[in-house]
Amino acid sequence: MTKARVLVVTAVVVVVVLGVLAGVAIVFWPKVHVRPAAQALARVTLPGFAGRVVAVRASAPGEGDVPLRLSHGQIWPLRQVAAGRPLIVQVTVRRPGWSGWLVGHLERRTFSVATPTAHLVGRWLQVTTGSPVTVAFDAPVTLVALRGSAARRLAVPQRVVPIGVVASGASGAGAVDVAAAARSWERLPAPIKVSWFPARPYAQLLVEPAPSAKLAPAGRLTLTFSEPVTTVFGAARPRLTPATTGRWRVLDAHTLAFQPSGLGFGLGGDVRVDLPVGVHVAGQAGATLTRSLHWSVPQGSLLRLQQLLAGLGYLPLDWQQTAGAAPKSLSSQLEAAVSPPAGRFTWRFANSPTELRELWSVGRANTITRGAVMMFEDAHQMTVDGFAGPRVWQALISDTLAGRRRTTGYNYVFVHRTLPQSLNLWHNGHVILRSPGNTGVPAAPTQLGSFPVFEHIAVGTMSGTNPDGSHYNDPGIRWISYFNGGDALHSFNRASFGTPQSLGCVELPLAAAAKVWPYTPIGTIVTIEN
Repeated sequence: MTKARVLVVTAVVVVVVLGVLAGVAIVFWPKVHVRPAAQALARVTLPGFAGRVVAVRASAPGEGDVPLRLSHGQIWPLRQVAAGRPLIVQVTVRRPGWSGWLVGHLERRTFSVATPTAHLVGRWLQVTTGSPVTVAFDAPVTLVALRGSAARRLAVPQRVVPIGVVASGASGAGAVDVAAAARSWERLPAPIKVSWFPARPYAQLLVEPAPSAKLAPAGRLTLTFSEPVTTVFGAARPRLTPATTGRWRVLDAHTLAFQPSGLGFGLGGDVRVDLPVGVHVAGQAGATLTRSLHWSVPQGSLLRLQQLLAGLGYLPLDWQQTAGAAPKSLSSQLEAAVSPPAGRFTWRFANSPTELRELWSVGRANTITRGAVMMFEDAHQMTVDGFAGPRVWQALISDTLAGRRRTTGYNYVFVHRTLPQSLNLWHNGHVILRSPGNTGVPAAPTQLGSFPVFEHIAVGTMSGTNPDGSHYNDPGIRWISYFNGGDALHSFNRASFGTPQSLGCVELPLAAAAKVWPYTPIGTIVTIEN
């Protein structure tokens, strides 16, 4: 073998040996590691000769990069990250310069890290009277938020956290929304309701809202039991009275809830829930079992009633909302019924009679409003009583959402008792008929005041008692509109009109009565004045 050839072979062997050594060095050279940390996201460990960390990056699937801070080997997120979130962490290490020729100057390693989680151990607690109510977790927590308040950072992470309530008296039962995180830099999860009951050997019930309290028209009824619902009721379900659209739902093993749909619980009504078996309502004295629960629904606001009646054309006034978004959805209408929006009423007709204007008052009971309710009830085939009960409110809201406005205008009748006595029929800003009429004789005068028509019949029999005690019975009376008890506008055959001749009614010539009658449906206001 020639010398040159020996040198070549030697060089090749050296290169191979160096390559093998480099490969071994790369495989076995000390590497950076990421380990769990007590409070940080993770800690970086660097064995001897590994080098120094020059960069740390993290990303969350679907959320992008997560900014980090490296302090004393601890990795801290600089923004909130959800608990249980998987992160991809990349650590870049610069190796010592003398080793760079052999194993490379930089090392980049990628690690999968999950943010820690802490879960509630129990959600339905039985607490001995006089003991503090606490919530427990399967891991220590650092951040805790109770009842929707701002998160509180604990000085020392804890597995058991008191909520600040001692189970005694009125606090023997209750519920609290709890949200907690294991680390201070984690984003709080959605709160979870924890309920507690006095320690008893029988099933107990926690009710929201409390029995006999006010129930919002679109509010939810929640029944939480100390034992599973199937243990207490089996497959049976409570019964709701009056029947309300909606359904019972099982929120969890211990909780039933009824959420009304449609127009919800009727405004101004009462709601009763009958339970399949008797249970003890937590917080009530003694051990009496309860089968029925009761609530009342707030009355709708009188101001909102006027706003809706005006919007539907039942008042001689219009109404315009002055601020905020108009309540266009069912839920917003139900909310507005209790808390009416701000707005302004204006008279629809510039020359509305003074007598009519004096009857109106905003947000207060008055004859115009009562008449409008009666007219609305009659138009919707309801019992006419002038009271805005649950059915009236439901129909008002339905008509408002559907845009069903009354288009027949507004009518008003005013009668003068001064001689010569007369009736004036006002319609949509104009007096469209004037007629002489007869009011009551001195022994049976027509009462002064303003009254809504409550009965409207084309022909009927009128009977009663004369001032001298005798009785009368007059069949075939035409065009009758009753107001103020037994008084009425109607036709009557008299030799003359314009003087007191009736027994309290307003008598009109047949032709005039026939023209007035179509303009005096139920709810029309009649004013008797001197």
